[in-house]
Amino acid sequence: MTELVSLDEVRAARALLTGVTRTTPLEPSRPLTDVLGGPAWLKCENLQRAGSYKVRGAYVRIARLSERERARGVVAASAGNHAQGVALAAGLVGTRATVFMPVNATLPKVAATKRYGAQVELFGATVDEALVAAQAFAERTGAVLIHPFDHPDVIAGQGTVAMEILEQCPEVQTIVTGVGGGGLVSGMAVAAKALRPDVRVIGVQAAEAAAFPPSLLAGEPVRLDTFATIADGIAVGRPGEVTFAHVRKLVDEIVTVTEEDISRALLMLLERGKQVVEPAGAAGVAALLAGAVDVTTPVVAVLSGGNIDPLLMLRVIEHGLAAAGRYLRVTVRCPDQPGQLASLLREIADQRANVVDVEHQRAHPHLRLGEVEVALSVETRGVEHSETLITALRASGYQVTIAPEA
Repeated sequence: MTELVSLDEVRAARALLTGVTRTTPLEPSRPLTDVLGGPAWLKCENLQRAGSYKVRGAYVRIARLSERERARGVVAASAGNHAQGVALAAGLVGTRATVFMPVNATLPKVAATKRYGAQVELFGATVDEALVAAQAFAERTGAVLIHPFDHPDVIAGQGTVAMEILEQCPEVQTIVTGVGGGGLVSGMAVAAKALRPDVRVIGVQAAEAAAFPPSLLAGEPVRLDTFATIADGIAVGRPGEVTFAHVRKLVDEIVTVTEEDISRALLMLLERGKQVVEPAGAAGVAALLAGAVDVTTPVVAVLSGGNIDPLLMLRVIEHGLAAAGRYLRVTVRCPDQPGQLASLLREIADQRANVVDVEHQRAHPHLRLGEVEVALSVETRGVEHSETLITALRASGYQVTIAPEA
């Protein structure tokens, strides 16, 4: 059986991280408090050095290498956060780092990893494929592989997040965090269950990349055939052997959330919490907002990372608005007559909705002679306001179709 990380190991990791990582703030969340009916807090690891909790585990692992191992350098695989954590930690310790990243890794994460001093190699479509390349590089060159989650030192480093939470919120009853390979939730469960056995530790996976539920059902790590999610930081196709043992023994529950749930959470965190968070970092909040899990308050949700591509942020905001019923896409058919478009826009304005863009289509095979189709993107105040707008347009004689992506 796999030996579990101990509380003493987490404590030793915390001592090693003194002066290296930040004690990130614990911020109250009014929106979550309102939804849950009790105190809710956000552990802001998005404000950690290198933008995520990953530097904790990466530094502990690299700092414990021998001088001979450091001389050979380190290698890692990551979609971005572990890459930056390894690059930063390697620079602090004084060893060279090579990081394999998927070819579709976001440009800001690639650029940040390079700025921290790592040599970046783009390989494969997923972190799992990049990890295979990193393992081959380690065998070929003698570089030490710094696994993104499946190593006791990494797990111990991530467990320091829970130690901070228990000190900042001694009354906490539930801790919720996103889960990819399981390093963070494993480490936090080690610390939480040793210090406060009554605290529930809940992991959250993106439904389109959820390897833990079938693995727990099978009693061993199971690889997903396919997986894809906007939450690239937790898009892992198979749990690690070490993390699986910790999750099965110590974590109370693993739940899943949809892409829409994640989008809504990101929008709420940005709009109400003033927090810039990447999709993976918002998974815990998404589960709480969506009611995916029953929790006892006070609850702490970990914002595990804030490294989001600005272009993805724009798309996520739009998607989040649509998921919340505040961004409506419709097509409207009406007579092709002078002033008709102005009348349509005036009707929308009368309903206090805001038009974002308009596309006017006259020449299309499915349109009848003398008919025009107008595609509109409209901002509303929510689902009820959207329904009121559609009802008003139809009452005025317009043929209204809601676009599928809305």
